[in-house]
Amino acid sequence: MNSFALLADPVRRRIVEVLAEGERPAGGVGEVIRAEFGVGQPAVSNQLRLLREAEVIESLPAGSRRIYRLVPGALDDVTAWIDRYARLWPQRLDALETELARGARTEKA
Repeated sequence: MNSFALLADPVRRRIVEVLAEGERPAGGVGEVIRAEFGVGQPAVSNQLRLLREAEVIESLPAGSRRIYRLVPGALDDVTAWIDRYARLWPQRLDALETELARGARTEKA
């Protein structure tokens, strides 16, 4: 599954957001997701499994717990895609600013 398909699901996207803040035990991730989405632990575990299989996150054993964290660079393809189009934004914003200024001058006249 590609990164965009993974992030299309709001639960998986939120798990990535939670783990972007730092490592969390499976229970900690589950608490956030269950509170926000009202899903059960099996559904959270399934989403964690999908993200793990896609190598977006990894789990580390810590005694009887599993600690989850993002894999560095796992979403670089998303970043590269966004960067390609982000370069266009300043040009378009500059053009919008010009048009707004032109419209303001026209209204005054």
